[in-house]
Amino acid sequence: MKALVLREAGIVAVESVPDIAPAVGEVLLKVQRIGLCGSDLNSYRGKNPMVSYPRILGHEVAATVVESKDAHFSAGTNVTLSPYTQCGKCPSCLRGRPNACQFNETMGVQRDGALVEYIAVPASKLYTANLSIKELCLVEPLTVGFHAVARGRVTAEDIVAIIGCGGVGLGAVAASGFRGARTIGIDVDDTKLVIASEAAATETINTSRESMHERLQELTAGRGPDVIIEAIGLPQTFRSAVEEVAFTGRVVYIGYAKEPVAYETRLFVQKELDILGSRNALPENFREVIAMLEAGRFPVEDAVSHEVALNDAPDVLKAWSANPAAFSKIMITLA
Repeated sequence: MKALVLREAGIVAVESVPDIAPAVGEVLLKVQRIGLCGSDLNSYRGKNPMVSYPRILGHEVAATVVESKDAHFSAGTNVTLSPYTQCGKCPSCLRGRPNACQFNETMGVQRDGALVEYIAVPASKLYTANLSIKELCLVEPLTVGFHAVARGRVTAEDIVAIIGCGGVGLGAVAASGFRGARTIGIDVDDTKLVIASEAAATETINTSRESMHERLQELTAGRGPDVIIEAIGLPQTFRSAVEEVAFTGRVVYIGYAKEPVAYETRLFVQKELDILGSRNALPENFREVIAMLEAGRFPVEDAVSHEVALNDAPDVLKAWSANPAAFSKIMITLA
């Protein structure tokens, strides 16, 4: 069967790989569509410290059941899936937070992913929904932002600012709005901010033209947002989140800076902040995203900028690496 194989940084090709047979408890899936995210780009560029080569990429999956012994997943059923593993024994798993499993292996990163014609997946990782293939392919990337919003304990009484409205940040915008919070999208790209507005942002700030501090003070009557979610991973935005959030507010980091960050730690104590990390997603995040998409509360068409066939995937990865600003969500079709 055909697969997209990343041989080493910058070297990717469509190759023939061995057929797969499902193990006990697994469901055989025909892959329909795969979304690409920033971790795939970092793997291609050689900047993902968790990836090993060669590697089949792909963890944002829409697929169709081919063969199953599980009564919940009959042949012909369209599904999406959770691409993470859990050991069941580490501190995270024992605390009921397997999304942060110490020994997690994500598809397409520490183990082979789904940019291949067929995959076999444990039935426990699958989700069905009344959604199109394109919508199913958006579920997993949106769950990451939904989990961050859950970590921030966002309610309808909160003012929430999301720094970075790319794929992950857009999920946080949608999640915050879905919970009824007043939601501020922050970015340097007007196109991303337009989509953020469609997804649920009630206000937006373009920091290439206006001061984030002044606008946040204006929009929050001088208090600062109750919750700030950082979805870029830059030292300056890591610091800005702590500086701009309200006293006794919550700061949630989804991305991580690729270099050390110097803080004025006085603000941690003076403001008595909750500073939280957010990693991957839990089953309830998948269910919440599916409910939002089924309700038609997300700009699916506008969020996807490129749809290409598997054979064109090497070229689109090269183009994306050369000019990332020209792309938002890329989807690769295999059917």
